[in-house]
Amino acid sequence: MAQINKTMVEEFILVDFADLHQIRIVIFLFFLLTYITCFIGNLAIIIVVKLGPSLHNPMYFFISVFSSLEIMLVSVMIPKLLTILIGHNNRISFIGCFTQMYISGSLGCTECFLLAVMAFDRHLAINKPLHYPTIMTNTLCVGLAIFPWIFGFTCILIQTIITAQLEFCGPNIVDHYFCDFAPIQSLACSDISFCLMFTTFVAVVNIVSSFLTIIGFYVCIIITVCKIKSKDGKQKAFSTFTSHITVASLFYGTLMIMYAKPDASYYDKYVSFLYTAFVPTMNPFIYTLRNRDVKKVFWNLIN
Repeated sequence: MAQINKTMVEEFILVDFADLHQIRIVIFLFFLLTYITCFIGNLAIIIVVKLGPSLHNPMYFFISVFSSLEIMLVSVMIPKLLTILIGHNNRISFIGCFTQMYISGSLGCTECFLLAVMAFDRHLAINKPLHYPTIMTNTLCVGLAIFPWIFGFTCILIQTIITAQLEFCGPNIVDHYFCDFAPIQSLACSDISFCLMFTTFVAVVNIVSSFLTIIGFYVCIIITVCKIKSKDGKQKAFSTFTSHITVASLFYGTLMIMYAKPDASYYDKYVSFLYTAFVPTMNPFIYTLRNRDVKKVFWNLIN
């Protein structure tokens, strides 16, 4: 009998934004609008890239893959939050919680390295323009697009399995609007020191390595662009990567605010909203409002 699994928790209760209960309907409408805007905006990017022959190149291929990832990321978390807000159904099964935690974590990790891949693409296009068409072949594009997904889902699988090995025998109230590693691990009855250390290690390695990679590529890019003598040449070069810099800055800025703190806090769920919903919603506007090629194709399609 001593070997019986001590995990007795069959479900978790998500607290969401209970402290704002009086404006629950307003919050529901806000998140619903955010989700619809994010979904339609990123879907529009995918369709425009698909239907616009002038956009059939590696840069826009990666942007469309990135938009697909953003749709999946918000779809993992926001629909459940909406059911909690409008239906007061704040319970999620043990398996459902870990599934959500695994998929959302994997997509977040994938996004880190996909942004690095997109920076590498811009690095090649600007620093090796003559060799770019022969280097960035369709095969390499597909391989570079697939790698972040394989790495992200494999890396987070190990982290999820380690977390699932913990004993959950009592508290099941999660002070968050979705299942994330830190709040779930804090509910375990067993020793979580190794699990927390591994989770921190994975987060630091993924975020820091991909961030430094992006910084490295863009330092090289900016040095090259600064050497361009013509003003029009500089402006044209900058226009090819400013959108990506803006997106990467928003994403990593919110991630660092979230994970740079040594301990979890009450405000984590509000910060999480920034990179799980706000940033994905802003990305389509950044890529369209600051990109003449996308706007041109878009207006040609609707006219």
